Amino acid sequence: MGPLTQFRRNGLVFDVRDQGPAEGDAAVLLHGFPQDGSCFDAVVPALHEGGLRTLVPDQRGYSPGARPTSRRAYVLEQMVSDTLALLDTAGVDRAHVVGHDWGGAVAWALAARHPQRVRSLVALSTPHPTALLKSMTRSTQALHSWYMGLFQLPALPEVLLTRTIAASLRRQGLPAAAAEHYAQRMSEPGAATAALNWYRAMPFSHMVATPKVRVPTTYAWGEKDFALGRTAAEMTADYVTGPYAFEVLHAGHWLPEKRPDQVASLVLARVRDA
Repeated sequence: MGPLTQFRRNGLVFDVRDQGPAEGDAAVLLHGFPQDGSCFDAVVPALHEGGLRTLVPDQRGYSPGARPTSRRAYVLEQMVSDTLALLDTAGVDRAHVVGHDWGGAVAWALAARHPQRVRSLVALSTPHPTALLKSMTRSTQALHSWYMGLFQLPALPEVLLTRTIAASLRRQGLPAAAAEHYAQRMSEPGAATAALNWYRAMPFSHMVATPKVRVPTTYAWGEKDFALGRTAAEMTADYVTGPYAFEVLHAGHWLPEKRPDQVASLVLARVRDA
């Protein structure tokens, strides 16, 4: 079987980049909002040089063939099951898992609930889901997360997203080319609603019940992150019982695009330790 370009689950078709040494250990890289798998383009070459096969999907809502309309279709548990379907299709029993932003939330939940499928975890920017939720009442995290409330509204967030996303991403520090690419993807039919539905499904997800993680874990957080604060980042250690490293980077939120060399080094170091 050659490299995957797609995989399927429950009638949905997901696009995936399957690259690197075919016989190498597999690393699954999960993107966040409003990115797609291309956010890891500058990361994967070093992982291939390190002997890893990389599986980089465009997740639910971002693959044109996987945009269900119901917001309940975007609960965290569904994205975890999507990732398991990718591993099954690729013939991978256990993978190193890397996740950024919402992809980090998926990665945490996958490692916590299905540790038998995860060799190691590298979470970028996103703290453990329980740490994030608890930090809402113990810090200024709720102020940082104000947009999550806005995204619960009907229709208006789609208008704002499609009209302002490129400029907003540039202000947040993303390179112009990446900002324009993600803005173009959000203009595809149904894409903006699908991406926003990750937030709209939060009341139905079991994020607060995410168990502690016992697989070898590295959590990298940018001290200039505009969305995710220090309290949740530091509390994350309470939710990892396996080998754990907390890396504070002199960076903002967009670690795969802005700090690809550091991200790749952290992944390879965790793979070696695992």
